[in-house]
Amino acid sequence: MTGNATFRHDNTALLAVTSVEAPVVVSSTEFDERLAPSLKRLRLSKRLLERVAGVTERRWWSPGSDFDDAAIEAGAKAMAEAGIEPGDVGLLVNTSVTRRNLEPSVAVKIHHSLGLPTSAMNFDLANACLGFVNGMTLAANMIDSGQIKYALIVAGEDAQKTQEATFNRLNHEDSTREDFLSEFATLTLGSGAAAAVIGPADLHPGSHRILGGVSRAGTQHHELCVGGIDGMYTDTKGLLDGGLDLVVTAWHEAQEDGWKWDAMDRYVTHQVSTSYTNAIIKAVDLERQRVPITFPHWGNVGPASLPMTLAQESQSLNPGDRVLCLGVGSGLNTSMMEIAW
Repeated sequence: MTGNATFRHDNTALLAVTSVEAPVVVSSTEFDERLAPSLKRLRLSKRLLERVAGVTERRWWSPGSDFDDAAIEAGAKAMAEAGIEPGDVGLLVNTSVTRRNLEPSVAVKIHHSLGLPTSAMNFDLANACLGFVNGMTLAANMIDSGQIKYALIVAGEDAQKTQEATFNRLNHEDSTREDFLSEFATLTLGSGAAAAVIGPADLHPGSHRILGGVSRAGTQHHELCVGGIDGMYTDTKGLLDGGLDLVVTAWHEAQEDGWKWDAMDRYVTHQVSTSYTNAIIKAVDLERQRVPITFPHWGNVGPASLPMTLAQESQSLNPGDRVLCLGVGSGLNTSMMEIAW
């Protein structure tokens, strides 16, 4: 592989990051009960989700609420915390994987519901679980260029519909062990929402500077994880191997380009499972106690996962702390972004 994208930002800061937890807690034990016919017929043991993936529970939305409503709620909270008005926003980027239709974009409902001005550009940016970090990078570049002053990045995810379809498929009498393994990652997903406001650092003393980072593509792996509303199919080992190679290569090239990330105060990673987290910690020699873990109780919340974890960690971060956001999205793509808290 060749080529590595490096980006540095001059005057961009994270002003607020918020999350909304879906209210319905669904345990992995309940998933075992739903899959009991399949587990028995295929002679698979229970508690695989807990023992193999480390996911004890995940969350679903309550009846009558939906992923885009939660993204709207998270966006309103983020603007309030940042102290900006809807009329100040020049860009709204929705980074959700979840969507109920191909068009219009999910962003338009969020734009309208938040009362953003007609001058605010709005669109969806989809890049699997990496979308939120990509949205932050795009917004930061537009702020640095002077095109906009403030940007709102949102993501809202709903895992329930896909998981319900997966239960039905795996419990069918024709399903095989191979089917179960290829759809196992679907059962680790969770629902949730997040939002962030980004703006000019010089107008907000004490805000959290977005310094920049690196990104790298390994798109030869684009068939390793393919998902839709009806299901997600994953080559778990291939995805892990390809993702680690991508992360390690980008990490070392970043060091050569002047980034020093071996002693960060916090490493906020995209949350997948125990095996993925342990593999990344080992591959680039991270200090385990500096890597917060949220997947046991939230599951993999797609692109909302990383900002939800960052929002949680923001309560314990201190001015001057250095934070590295690190994500991998199926496809494969990786991105790392440094924030000076």
